[in-house]
Amino acid sequence: MIDQYAVFGNPVAHSQSPFIHACFARQQQQSMHYVATQIDPESFAQQVDAFLQGQGKGLNITVPFKELAWQLAEVKTPRAALAGAVNTLWRDEQGRICGDNTDGLGLINDLTQNLGCSLKGASVLLLGAGGAVRGVIQPLLEAGCSELIIANRTPEKAQQLVQHFAETAGAAVTLHACGYSEIPAKAYDVIINGTSASLQGDLPPLPEAIVGAHSLCYDMMYSATQTPFCHWASRQGAARAVDGLGMLVEQAAEAFFRWRERRPDTAPVIAMLRQSLAQQ
Repeated sequence: MIDQYAVFGNPVAHSQSPFIHACFARQQQQSMHYVATQIDPESFAQQVDAFLQGQGKGLNITVPFKELAWQLAEVKTPRAALAGAVNTLWRDEQGRICGDNTDGLGLINDLTQNLGCSLKGASVLLLGAGGAVRGVIQPLLEAGCSELIIANRTPEKAQQLVQHFAETAGAAVTLHACGYSEIPAKAYDVIINGTSASLQGDLPPLPEAIVGAHSLCYDMMYSATQTPFCHWASRQGAARAVDGLGMLVEQAAEAFFRWRERRPDTAPVIAMLRQSLAQQ
């Protein structure tokens, strides 16, 4: 029987994860089958349990279920425990549901390895305070940024994240929360859109002054065409405006390694996926 894998989300029809993992499987000569499945919020826990009790060997979890997946995981990796969100599930030999969060590492790998962006000493503005954002805060701090501002439509949610990560941030990092209208008006080295606004073709209300000629603007969402955030960033004169396609492939590679103990080569998969999207 071929090992079964899936991504659970809602919506999930747009997911490129089946394509990515099929590429990884061919590249690493692994026999596995991967599908995208839309799940109703009310049945999420039951569906996860049923999949992992049967032939299912592993799951990726996307919006809006990452925090629910964290609650379901009986065993969490340290990075998942701190993030409060899980995007990768599997069962261990004792039958326990295990959870990891590969989002942060995926983001860091894309920024530093694929895009050549140094985060050491960088000022970083992070937009949003949901499950996707929770998973990238600690990796950004560990990458050496000197300032991390978390801005959200509801400032209280951003403040909760600052309080949660304050202890691990250390005194060398300025960690601050605010609403969009209170973002300090200066140009940031890196601006990361972690909101789901791009899925709706929308954009958070942002001050123009946050983008400088040196700024790298990064949308954690991806699209066949330029996302609204990347379009806005380009119009403000950003040095680079990049979507999250590379992050998607990099976080998938880490999940694949977690399940199969093989580390795929991501560069050709990113190139193939970009070409595939361009033809849609």
